[in-house]
Amino acid sequence: KNDYGLVLMNTRQNTDYGYDIQKVYLEMFMTDAESFVRCQGVFEPEAFDRRLVEPAKFIKGYVDEHSALPTFDMVNAATQSDLKHPGDLAENHYDWLLQDFETFSKHKALESAILKSADLLEKGEYGACEDLVKQAVQIGLQKDLGTDYFLDPKSRLEAIKDKNGQISTGWPSLDKKLFGGFNRGELNIFAGGSGSGKSLFLANMGVNWALAGLNVVYLTFELSENLVSMRVDSMTTDIPSRDVFKSIDDVEMKVKMIGKKSGAFQVKYMPTGKNANDIRSYLKEYEIKTGKKVDVLLVDYLDLMHPIAAKISAENLFVKDKYVSEELRNLAMELQCIFVTASQLNRSSVEEIEFDHSHISGGISKINTADNLIGIFTSRAMRERGRYQIQLMKTRSSSGVGMKVDLDFNVDSLRITDLGEDDQGDYSSANSQTSGSNVLDQIQRNNQTVNTEEPNKGASVGKIRAEADSTALRSFLGQLGNE
Repeated sequence: KNDYGLVLMNTRQNTDYGYDIQKVYLEMFMTDAESFVRCQGVFEPEAFDRRLVEPAKFIKGYVDEHSALPTFDMVNAATQSDLKHPGDLAENHYDWLLQDFETFSKHKALESAILKSADLLEKGEYGACEDLVKQAVQIGLQKDLGTDYFLDPKSRLEAIKDKNGQISTGWPSLDKKLFGGFNRGELNIFAGGSGSGKSLFLANMGVNWALAGLNVVYLTFELSENLVSMRVDSMTTDIPSRDVFKSIDDVEMKVKMIGKKSGAFQVKYMPTGKNANDIRSYLKEYEIKTGKKVDVLLVDYLDLMHPIAAKISAENLFVKDKYVSEELRNLAMELQCIFVTASQLNRSSVEEIEFDHSHISGGISKINTADNLIGIFTSRAMRERGRYQIQLMKTRSSSGVGMKVDLDFNVDSLRITDLGEDDQGDYSSANSQTSGSNVLDQIQRNNQTVNTEEPNKGASVGKIRAEADSTALRSFLGQLGNE
């Protein structure tokens, strides 16, 4: 017994994982059902030495079928092996088994992933290679037992309160509907039609967060870096876009002064068709070279990206968007950053003033993955009057679905700001029977205002109806007859 325990302790730093130590694993598993059950999720017979593959298969198959461990005689007879009972062992020996077998399983999975990657690399399938390696390094025993509901309700609720709405959007009216703002690790999508201002919204949110001291990365698949940067120049300096070139010195001075007390704002153009791995690679390079951790990631926009490994037909937008949105959400969770992107509304939304899930281009797959889906509603008249409206189409962290928020839009500086509660429409009830935009209704009412001094000016004129007196008509016809 003492010799066996000494062997176990001496192999704590083992990195070879040869036949002898693998044989010890099997022998110990056969003496403790609890240890085997805890390791069953990572127990792969093919990972063992070829001389132990058959005994490992027999043990796993027997447990799956009979819910009990086989005896040593049964295993040895069935597989012509030579497993022996290790004798009575202390509890810390089995602690070693769990720890060492977890590392063994992870290393063997990584070894297998590297060998499989050779063929994939020849085909240029780098995304599939990365997935194999990532799955291998994530192998481990389940240690998180979840939440004990009755244990500490106060701490549980305070943790939710602290994590919910961590980051303000910069628009208090929207924050109120979202119970505080956006959370790290969530997928937030702004949906709008062509030319509705999706890029403007992303840039404005980036400015809001940069001015709040967060490090922002804006990735554009559509607009050039110079155009995005010039828009941001107007937003941060309040100098109209048309006057930026006339006031280059003023812009430079204001931008540098603002930059000294703000977080980073990095703009990067990427060609259409990139995937989440390309973004991950860029962000890692950015963090290494600048030493700054990315707090906010803005991607303009989701519909122009491709999945990592899956080859999807160009016509199958549902599946493509499903893969892309899931990969982006995983990236946001991995980086623990605020993630916002945009998506296109389809043609059926053009004449609509209230959006629903049927108006999202590509189908419902990206909606299922998104944590917050916000529609952008506007019209030419609204933009000229300096108004935008956003509609909460889906929220997971609040009860704001169906609510609407009006925002102020400065046509000159392209800045989108909060209107405040006094100027908001009455959207307190998600079940409101009022259809359409409060802003749009106001415009229509203003256009129909009647001038009291000149009643016919500015007012619609009804149809003129001629009324004839029947008696006068008969008299006139009679006179004609007498003549």
